[in-house]
Amino acid sequence: MSGGLLVAGTTSDAGKSVVTAGICRWLVRQGVKVAPFKAQNMSLNSFVTREGAEIGRAQAMQAQAARVEPTALMNPVLLKPGSDRSSQVVLMGRPVGEMSARGYHGGRQESLLSTVVDCLEQLRGTYDAVICEGAGSPAEINLRRTDIVNMGIARAARFPVVVVGDIDRGGVFASFFGTTALLSAEDQALIAGYLVNKFRGDVSLLEPGLDMLHGLTGRPTYGVLPFAHGLGIDEEDGLRVSLRGAVRESVVAPPHGEDVLRVAVCAVPLMSNFTDVDALAAEPGVVVRFVDRAEELADADLVIVPGTRGTVKALAWLRERGLADALLRRAAQGRPVLGICGGFQVLGERIEDEVESRAGQVEGLGLLPVRIRFDREKTLARPVGSALGEPVEGYEIHHGVADVRGGEPFLDGCRVGAVWGTHWHGSLESDGFRRRFLVEVAAAAGRRFVPAPDTSFGALREEQLDRLGDLIEEHADTGALMRLIEAGVPKGLPFVGPGAPEVPAARGVRGAGVAGGSA
Repeated sequence: MSGGLLVAGTTSDAGKSVVTAGICRWLVRQGVKVAPFKAQNMSLNSFVTREGAEIGRAQAMQAQAARVEPTALMNPVLLKPGSDRSSQVVLMGRPVGEMSARGYHGGRQESLLSTVVDCLEQLRGTYDAVICEGAGSPAEINLRRTDIVNMGIARAARFPVVVVGDIDRGGVFASFFGTTALLSAEDQALIAGYLVNKFRGDVSLLEPGLDMLHGLTGRPTYGVLPFAHGLGIDEEDGLRVSLRGAVRESVVAPPHGEDVLRVAVCAVPLMSNFTDVDALAAEPGVVVRFVDRAEELADADLVIVPGTRGTVKALAWLRERGLADALLRRAAQGRPVLGICGGFQVLGERIEDEVESRAGQVEGLGLLPVRIRFDREKTLARPVGSALGEPVEGYEIHHGVADVRGGEPFLDGCRVGAVWGTHWHGSLESDGFRRRFLVEVAAAAGRRFVPAPDTSFGALREEQLDRLGDLIEEHADTGALMRLIEAGVPKGLPFVGPGAPEVPAARGVRGAGVAGGSA
């Protein structure tokens, strides 16, 4: 077996990432050696692999679902937005420069196709199956010529495509039909069928529509996945919370002690790695909220300034909204504040940036005795250490180099009073350290909060991934999915008009039974 599948979507946030993870977990339970793959990812939520490569967090999560170690092969191109018009291009885990959207789609993207295809080929040579995730919609006809992540890679690999639609948004039948009908005949020949996501209610009421969709398109629906709370893990396309709303849709467990702890996360521009707070939200009695107004910090026991792709921009935003003054007042009152990565840099005395914002020297908030100088080389690391008497693991993704000039050591940063700062992402996933840190926060905040002694973030993550696998196993036609993965695209799929003009075929993948050229 050396097969695969592309999971596309009618829109961004249709559920491609979690469906891909669910299929990976289901397959590995069947004894299939499987790997995830996303040719091109646009996300500020990234991760560092063991070999020091930066990839999307979604692909790291999918690798965990497949019970394999994540590598750069699984996400060869990562785009990290720095503004509405430009992004940092990360190729094979390393930044190679900034590029405008026009410049990227005007030629650079096509030149990356050979790298993407080679990575997929290497994975196919190692694993029984590769489950690919698309991006946005495959029917973005204005970008089809340069597409390397949806139909471009599907055609190159001759992979069948299953299109996921989020029925919770409404219009799922029109989205399925329209997505198919806007593709060229060559691309439509790879669309094997559909998968409904986030359904609420009686499936029997949906079945007549699914039958009509089959009649209109000649393609089956491979499953109807029910709406499930708390499964939006490690997303990439945006913050899966609304401001002033609790993180994710998780239900806050009762506190282990007498009080709850309230955590406010400043929703700074270009926020990165917002999943750093997931481990806090998993703690019984800890309520995590994202905020954008100074008054929302008043009742918070801990305020977190998170990572950001625009440190200087985030600093200006904090000042414009009065959040900077609120942070200064908190520090003076001995009330807890934690800065992570870009948030750590903001809390320092001075920032010298000729790389990210090119703003030169900018005064920070001065809450920590740290000076930051931005280096053109990005630090990508997986540090291991200890803090508060507990072992800690994390990962680093930053251009800023910290010159710590005082305070009490705290991971790679420092602590002054109730203000902590570090470049380490993911440190709060270390259970013992997280509990000790929350004890410190509760003491400084005057709360009778006691962390639960047995919360394991790793175990909770595994439970979430198992639930994703369960959704696929229980609500999808797994027999039909397995046939797609093993045998490829079904024969005789009909054309759905009007279609789109044909585009040049991508170069085929060599070996592993994959044909080159056009379909």
